[in-house]
Amino acid sequence: MAAPVCWRRLVHSVYTPAVAGVFTRISDRLFRARDRRGGSSVLLLAPLLAEADPAPRHVSRPTRSAGAQGTDGLCAHFRWMAEHVPAFRVPGTHIHILTSPDQFYQAMKARIKTAKRRVVLASLYLGTGQLEQDLVDCMEEALQHSQENSHTPELKVSVLLDYTRGSRGQVNSRTMLLPLLQRFSSQMRVSLYHTPDLRGLLRLLVPQRFNETIGLQHIKVYLFDDSVIISGANLSDSYFTNRQDRYVLLENCREVADFFSDLVEAVGDVSLQLQPDNSASMLEGMVHPYKGNRQDFSAAARKRIMEVVNTAHMRQRLLNRFEDSEDEGMSDGEEDTWVFPLVQMKPLGIQMDEQVTQRLLTDAGTDSTVFLTSGYFNLTRAYMQLVLGDGPSYRILTASPEVNGFFGAKGVAGAIPAAYVHIARQFYNQVCRLGQQERVHLHEYHRQQWTFHAKGLWYYLQGQDRPCLTLIGSPNFGYRSVHRDLEAQIAIVTENEELQSQLQEEQEMLYQRSTEVSSSTFERSDRHVKLWVKLVTPLIKNFF
Repeated sequence: MAAPVCWRRLVHSVYTPAVAGVFTRISDRLFRARDRRGGSSVLLLAPLLAEADPAPRHVSRPTRSAGAQGTDGLCAHFRWMAEHVPAFRVPGTHIHILTSPDQFYQAMKARIKTAKRRVVLASLYLGTGQLEQDLVDCMEEALQHSQENSHTPELKVSVLLDYTRGSRGQVNSRTMLLPLLQRFSSQMRVSLYHTPDLRGLLRLLVPQRFNETIGLQHIKVYLFDDSVIISGANLSDSYFTNRQDRYVLLENCREVADFFSDLVEAVGDVSLQLQPDNSASMLEGMVHPYKGNRQDFSAAARKRIMEVVNTAHMRQRLLNRFEDSEDEGMSDGEEDTWVFPLVQMKPLGIQMDEQVTQRLLTDAGTDSTVFLTSGYFNLTRAYMQLVLGDGPSYRILTASPEVNGFFGAKGVAGAIPAAYVHIARQFYNQVCRLGQQERVHLHEYHRQQWTFHAKGLWYYLQGQDRPCLTLIGSPNFGYRSVHRDLEAQIAIVTENEELQSQLQEEQEMLYQRSTEVSSSTFERSDRHVKLWVKLVTPLIKNFF
């Protein structure tokens, strides 16, 4: 049975960030020592000269999949994740898979309007169209209602965006939010994360349109009181209308919501703060991301963020240990689902998502099936080696050129879909050379007048017709996600049959709009890749 409410409160009150600070300081010293041995920011240009993604260490695979255990073994099979990251038990009935951009948009608007305590939005950027303005109007309405109904308004709104993307153009994310910041200054916070890798001469020389290739705030978290949507979608009109992504709503899951609220707050604390006059400045005492020392900023940012992670990790271990003493395995009652938040911020020395994803793919037995999707298919060398090794069956879904977000773009960006075709062809050829065609299948998503941005995976154990695990969030399994950007996703492990069915339906809905790639696919005229694109792709693929 679940732990009593009083026990949960006791754990939450006793285990404070100060306790986690002990663990943070130990790991932080290791990080600083490693950072001192590293090179300068000039080495950012190294990917232009050579492959910067190191090959993974050889890892032996299990000889027998845990799938043979059936769902009864889920808890034991995936418990190792709790050793790396916080583990939250939640009722599977509180998790809902959203399937369309409009569902995502309407869910956000409705929950912003009814929020009483907090609205937390983390995204790459906020668009400047009418749909985005309607979203801002919902925030204004909620803030106004909070003021009218209380002498001390409780509602706080916090928005975290990327500095470079959010500042692009004269009308941008910042100008969209300025009226709220000016009117509700005591209730509103807008943080703009700036990567420490875009600095000095590099910052001066790289054009505004391309400076985001160096590194971004890429986390997508949309939180309303105790409910949270985890997604890969940004706050822009196409993501509300005809850009297919993935979205999961965790309704009334306070501990999960608290974690992501604290995580966004921590990233916000190490970001530039938007001021009512449209200037941006750091909090007092915080190292500046591109004017200050690179190592000092990363160490301070890592310390602040890992305080959140370590606090939640230790608190949940104490709580779960108490629950396990009363009930071995997953609960027979409502709490039949685990949620594991996975954070990846390698510029700051944080790589939990990378470690967990590699372990998950390593442990996947030959009798299981993994459905993996990415709108931008550009696997790291480590992930590529795991997929092409002797492991589970893979069905990989990626964007066809016409649904790639860069399709039809002007200038050099217009060649990016062709670069992804070239990468996909190289991958497919390698599958064929290794004789893995029966185990590894590549699919392309098609949909007229739509673009494709979905990412994540669904994990099916042997003999099961529904997935027991999914990864969902912002990472794309590519070099950027692992090495350059700030990312977050969640692993959901569930025994709840209704939730498993929702995940199965989501996976099938996406794959039903796809065709399987064969050698003839790349012989078609619309898959022709110009020679200059083939030559340039190896030099720039680590930037997109």
